[in-house]
Amino acid sequence: MDLHSLSNEPGARKTAKRRGRGRASGLGKTSGRGNKGQFSRKGHKSKLGFEGGQMPLLRRMPKRGFKNPVRCPFFGVNVSSLEKYFDAGATVTPEALVEKGLADGCRVKILATGEITKALTVKAHAFSVSAQAKIEAAGGKCEKI
Repeated sequence: MDLHSLSNEPGARKTAKRRGRGRASGLGKTSGRGNKGQFSRKGHKSKLGFEGGQMPLLRRMPKRGFKNPVRCPFFGVNVSSLEKYFDAGATVTPEALVEKGLADGCRVKILATGEITKALTVKAHAFSVSAQAKIEAAGGKCEKI
C-alpha cells in the first residue's frame, strides 16, 4: 500500500450543497430558505427558547421549590460492591470508595443490596439497618464518621 493509493471509504465524505447557483442546482433563487421573513435573511440565528417576541414558555411557568446550593447528598454504595472491590480485612473509607470509583459525593451511605462474606471495617457517614446487620454478621465492623 502506498500513499497515492489511499482513499476514503465510499460515503465517508459528503460534498457540500452548492446553494444559490441557479435553478438547475435545485437550490437556486432562495437557496432553500423559503420566501420572505426573518429566517430568509442573512446571519439569522434564533436564541434557544425564543418564540418570536412572545413570552417564552419557560418564563410563563411559575417558579416552584428551592435549590439549596450547599446541599451535600448521600451517595449510596451497596454491600455487594464492597464484597467485589475490597479484600478481607480491609478498611473501607469514603476516600477508598472514591479511588475505586464507587462514590463521588460528599457523604457516603452503605446500603444492603447484595451479600457480603468478607470481614471488613467500614467507615461511612451512614448505614442502613440491614446493611449494618449484614456487615456485622460477616464479622466486620461499622463505624460512623
